[in-house]
Amino acid sequence: MRVSLERGQRWVFATALDWPGWCRRGRGEQAALEALLDYADRYAAVAGPEFQPGELEVVGTVAGNATTDFGAPDVPGPWDDEPLGAAEADRLTGLLEACWNYLDPVAAGAPEVLRKGPRGGGRDRDEIIDHVRGAERSLSCPKAGIRVPPHTPWDQQRAALAAALRSGAPGGKWPARYNIRRSAWHVLDHAWEIEDKST
Repeated sequence: MRVSLERGQRWVFATALDWPGWCRRGRGEQAALEALLDYADRYAAVAGPEFQPGELEVVGTVAGNATTDFGAPDVPGPWDDEPLGAAEADRLTGLLEACWNYLDPVAAGAPEVLRKGPRGGGRDRDEIIDHVRGAERSLSCPKAGIRVPPHTPWDQQRAALAAALRSGAPGGKWPARYNIRRSAWHVLDHAWEIEDKST
């Protein structure tokens, strides 16, 4: 399982390069890798039976930035510039869609008011969902080279983003591999947050 590390001063993110959404952080490299493995079963529920976690192989490290230390991965690596064929683009985008499909019933089944605590800054369900949708429109879509008007229905926004990523996002400022992975992390991180704060 190819893994990259994004090393900030406060946080280190361990990211599975071929499994969008499987990305966790820790206070140091080893802690990040352990956190990634701790979430393997939760990720398997999203990715399906093709996901068979094996030994982690760290293929490289990038220096993080202020966003990394705030708590979000933010730095592409040289592996993101690898050629992306149509079949792989479809597989990776399909995993982003699996993250969306996981988030929706989690949100639908969660209480409107979530348990408060340090994780997520105390936002409730609808605020988290609005944040995820807004981040996709204002960040993921432009970085994929597309513009989505405000108030576009979420399913249409997702379809536009998925289509751009399947095509390799030729007009984007982020490599398609990175955009898929970063977008999937954001969706799934908040889906898990809602789950954790619903109990």
